[in-house]
Amino acid sequence: MTATLSSRDSSRRRATIVLVAAAIVVVVTARLGVWQLDRAAQKEALQQTLDTRTQLPPVPAAMLADTADVAAEQHYRRTVVRGHWVSTATVFLDNRQMDARQGFFVVTPLRLSEAPGVVLVQRGWTPRDLLDRTKVPSLADDLGEVTVIGHIAPPPGRLYDFDGAASGAIRQNLDVADFAREHALPLKPLSIVQDAEGAPQDGLLRQWPRPDLGIQRHYGYAFQWFALCALMTGLYVWFQLVRPRLRSQR
Repeated sequence: MTATLSSRDSSRRRATIVLVAAAIVVVVTARLGVWQLDRAAQKEALQQTLDTRTQLPPVPAAMLADTADVAAEQHYRRTVVRGHWVSTATVFLDNRQMDARQGFFVVTPLRLSEAPGVVLVQRGWTPRDLLDRTKVPSLADDLGEVTVIGHIAPPPGRLYDFDGAASGAIRQNLDVADFAREHALPLKPLSIVQDAEGAPQDGLLRQWPRPDLGIQRHYGYAFQWFALCALMTGLYVWFQLVRPRLRSQR
């Protein structure tokens, strides 16, 4: 009798442990799924904000942000600026893709004519020389005043850099603050992505991709978490409720 009671107590304890563990997994996975849906909703709201900004009037050179916080509010708004290229500071950012091809992003500072300061311009993409990886194309920059039509964007995105420090014409990344000190330029905390509209015939490709905020990725993660939640619920119901009842009926 005592052995039977002890066996029943042990079975109840195991059943309780399994129930608690299953409940924890179900709650956690469901919560993670909801969190991913929240993130997707936030990204969709941000995407809508960015799309709205593209329809706003262009930002004049005098209104370009001088701080990172203000610059973030101007991202993806259109702008038309005039100035002079600082061609000696042109940088070729390596391992950048456009149209499914590897090459360089060409970045040149532009000294503004209508306002004080200098802004980085992401001028376009150029393929690299497959025979000489250290060779960069020569750009016939206009020495006079140029007009750049484009949209405001964060500084060029960073890739993983094995070397760390950036120097020379070919670089993996470009840090605005370090670059400003290196060339003694009063750089603004943003960049201008030059559009094909009004751009010179300089051989640079300007098929810039639309910003991808990863909205679909969050929906995919949410589906995975909810699927895991449903799987755990189904396993618990089968092994702890349905299967024991079928055995007892037999």
